Amino acid sequence: MDNPALVDVTRGNLTESIHRGSVAIADAAGKLVCGIGDVEARVFPRSAIKALQALPLVESGAADALDLSDAELALACASHSGEEVHANAARVMLMKAGLTEDALECGPQWPHRMEDAAKLILADETPCGLHNNCSGKHAGFLGLAKVMGVATRGYVDPSHPVQQEVRLVMEQLTGETLSEDVCGTDGCSIPTYASPLRSFAKAFAAFGTGEGLEPLRAEAAERIFDACINEPYMVAGAGRFCTRVMEGFRGRVFVKTGAEGVFCASIPELGFGVALKCDDGATRASEVMMATVLEAMLELNDDEASLLDGLVNPPVLTRRGSQAGHIRPKQDFLSALKAALGRR
Repeated sequence: MDNPALVDVTRGNLTESIHRGSVAIADAAGKLVCGIGDVEARVFPRSAIKALQALPLVESGAADALDLSDAELALACASHSGEEVHANAARVMLMKAGLTEDALECGPQWPHRMEDAAKLILADETPCGLHNNCSGKHAGFLGLAKVMGVATRGYVDPSHPVQQEVRLVMEQLTGETLSEDVCGTDGCSIPTYASPLRSFAKAFAAFGTGEGLEPLRAEAAERIFDACINEPYMVAGAGRFCTRVMEGFRGRVFVKTGAEGVFCASIPELGFGVALKCDDGATRASEVMMATVLEAMLELNDDEASLLDGLVNPPVLTRRGSQAGHIRPKQDFLSALKAALGRR
């Protein structure tokens, strides 16, 4: 099926571009509260599920053995901007495991912001694995490998014990069988498994509430959730959507972006999880989609409403900074959300 158009991009008074996509909102039992588009089609979640991939780090006792702080646990869930604070935290995580940056198998990446890249250039340095937006996740994998007593080399391979632990957790949370035929390789070289959006929404409902989880896993999920809420800057960085939303909502919402237009969220007070994908992979549209879902789902105070208004309707700017149009949710998208959630 063709997914519906969910986001318009305007220039002047006309629509210039349209983004299609799908959205799943579910509870921890897997009941679909809202399904827009094809929520049964398998999609690669990419980095949107890093918080779930961090569960073995905590469940195993490795996080305690390594004395990881909230900031370091948040970094293990991050797609960070490669700022100095992020790179240094990843370095400390590795040091706690008795390792150096040479153990990272995620590959180098230039920092997200121009000013951070400029610092490296002015220092006559090049980026390394610490600057990779996934370095915290990889430092967590390496720490888990050390505590498990298994080889650190090759920890990104699907057959490695660390990745086997991660896959098992994902299967248990999503209820899906993650076999080789739905396995791809993520940008940071670890395996990524495609599943329906519906199953990711279910997993994030359980992650945010602990419902249906064994006590040890529920405790681990709560610890990771709280770490990200307490240290939202470590999850993304300056000006980034995930950081801004979690700072603004102060524990009400966990959100995490992934490559190619994927987003996941937990809304504990409602008991819901959210998973969505913009078909063409555009972040500008997936951010508007997630902001629109949050606006439709939650009762907002003035500060929260002001924050979301700017994220639901971001401007299209010229090179001089003047407004040329908007990126905005389509009315049919808003109507479908309100109808599913019983709002007018």
